[in-house]
Amino acid sequence: MTTQRREVLVSEVTALPLPRVVSDLPLSVGVEEEFLLVDADSGKLLPLAPMVLGGVRTALDLQQEMTLYQVESATPVCRSMAEVRAQLMAARGALSALAGSHGARIVATGTPVFSGVRPPPLADSDRYRTIAAEYGMLVDGLTICGCHVHIGIPDQETGVLISNHLRQWLPVLLAISANSPFAEGRDTGYASSRYLAWSPWPSAGAPPWFESAEDYHRHTQVLRTAGAALDPAMVYWDVRLSARHPTVELRVCDVAATVDEAVVLAALVRAIARTALDGRPAQRVPDLVLRTAMWRAARDGLDGAGIEPHTGRLVPAVDMVRSLVDWTRPALRSVGDEDLVLDGLDRVLMDGTGAARQRRAYRRRESLLDVVEMLVAQT
Repeated sequence: MTTQRREVLVSEVTALPLPRVVSDLPLSVGVEEEFLLVDADSGKLLPLAPMVLGGVRTALDLQQEMTLYQVESATPVCRSMAEVRAQLMAARGALSALAGSHGARIVATGTPVFSGVRPPPLADSDRYRTIAAEYGMLVDGLTICGCHVHIGIPDQETGVLISNHLRQWLPVLLAISANSPFAEGRDTGYASSRYLAWSPWPSAGAPPWFESAEDYHRHTQVLRTAGAALDPAMVYWDVRLSARHPTVELRVCDVAATVDEAVVLAALVRAIARTALDGRPAQRVPDLVLRTAMWRAARDGLDGAGIEPHTGRLVPAVDMVRSLVDWTRPALRSVGDEDLVLDGLDRVLMDGTGAARQRRAYRRRESLLDVVEMLVAQT
């Protein structure tokens, strides 16, 4: 990382003492990535998930998603970012090979560059058919891909503590990951149009601040009583307690354009969780401020301004990144992730987010196919 860029990410207050460490072991982490399947020649969506994954025998966790246009991978429980990176590389490689055998490619982008069928063809599942029947046209916007980071927790009270800490940094994490400017054949005007497409779901968006695990479950019960969520797995908040694993799950990010960017996101999320456990207080950001900050992050990514959740001020987006780095620095340093994160953010700031790189690919010849080809290459 260049000296000049490091100075951008480091404020005057860098010599923070290491806080009290709750455990010497690094927190466990896992990453899920969702990808689109596109035709190798036209770049258009292909509903081939059952064929691509049918009969696959691998130690990797490769799965279908809700639509037939998508495939998903999930890492096992990891303790280091080196493990996360190796698992993500292996999964992307395996999915690429499987898709290629059917004339398809996988692309890591939050929304399809070219349009598909509406409503999208769904995986053969009674649950998905019920969701389609209950939520109608909301299913039309489900051909979107995110990156979900899981942090292992000993109990749900710890998960709620971490959720409250992650909540204040959601706009920054979304801005860093923004990777969906094009959708259905046009530039949407947003760096993360995926976030906007997902927002109409009644259980989506930033979670409330929770006083306890009991308070968390009271809120989820409101959703279920109203029919806004059919079951715990349909609590789609940007941060939630996982319905299947002993983890707290961050769901706000677009699927990362590259493996290295996914690793940086995972390291930042784990560092926020570590900071929470080490006793640093979280700020209770008002719901209106947070909602507005999320919209601005989805619009600008890192290329413009953002609303600093702790003050409500409009600031350069890079200032929000600097604040997050400073806030998590002791936690990053304690597990040896500081340089990894600084160097990764340096690359994003110099080369642009996934959204900025997609737009740059389009500007060369004003060709959406060029965008898809760039996405295939970097995926």
